[in-house]
Amino acid sequence: MLSLVVVLSAAGCSSSGETTETPGLADRGTVLTTVKPTRQSLSNKISLSGKVTINPVFGIVAPADGELRWVSRSLPKTTDKFPVWAASVWHDGIPTRVEIPVGSVFAGRLMEDHATVTKGMPVLSATHAGYGIAADIDSAQAYRISGAIKQVQAQIKNGPGPFKCSALGTIAALPAGTVPEPVANTTSPTPNASAQPGPDPEADQSGSTGSEPTGMRLVCVPPKSVKLINGADVTLEVITDKASNVLVLPVEAVAGAQGKGKVDVVTGEDQTRKTVDVTLGISDGKVIEIKKGLRGDETIAVPGPDLPPADPAAAPNGEGTK
Repeated sequence: MLSLVVVLSAAGCSSSGETTETPGLADRGTVLTTVKPTRQSLSNKISLSGKVTINPVFGIVAPADGELRWVSRSLPKTTDKFPVWAASVWHDGIPTRVEIPVGSVFAGRLMEDHATVTKGMPVLSATHAGYGIAADIDSAQAYRISGAIKQVQAQIKNGPGPFKCSALGTIAALPAGTVPEPVANTTSPTPNASAQPGPDPEADQSGSTGSEPTGMRLVCVPPKSVKLINGADVTLEVITDKASNVLVLPVEAVAGAQGKGKVDVVTGEDQTRKTVDVTLGISDGKVIEIKKGLRGDETIAVPGPDLPPADPAAAPNGEGTK
């Protein structure tokens, strides 16, 4: 009985004393975390999942704007020690060659003769002879890889790596006609015929029907010293750009990507937010380069500002409105 009284007394003392308030949520808009811009060297790295494959097909693009003209001869069906001249793009009377790289052979035309093309447009497909590594790319990754690929490192799952992998062609999706289907020879051989007529150099060598359009992918070739097994899983690390001693912020502090963005600058004791436009550069997925818009001594709120939702009334043809 005595111990019960003691417990009740202790409880009474606690209830009559100071009460501890239950922690609650901060008011909306309250800044909980801030960061300051820093400077560092930066590489734009992207990780892709790929596989070892035999005779991968890739696209070769127009090197300039102009008119595409195919060479008036049959292209070799075997690899050569030198790049193979397949076409030229003419602009202001000056031709620029389109060449198939060493170790690859012509696979199909993607554009007609005398077609008007723009720089970077896939114009022919080629097949790399032998082992290669192919990785599929989604649209979000494509915009980060759209610049020149500086370097590709590959790691085979439970196998060799990391090792350098030389990228081939373009990452752009290739249109139908990428892989020509073989044309059946329906002509019976003529007795005592000395030779069969060769292919018409002006004919479309892309095949009768070709293939379905491909998805975007990166194709690269490892060194000959690397042992490969067809179908093996590979992780590719792609570096598309590098920068030294640049101003950066954590990606969580920035709204937007691909050139333009916004950050919230925090000022005063009341932590007032002011949204500022910034010009963005490359990113490694953790931090992003700030090219313009900040001096470097500001205090920046984390997370960054919320971008306003799209106005349904502004949709084309009135879509989204009721």
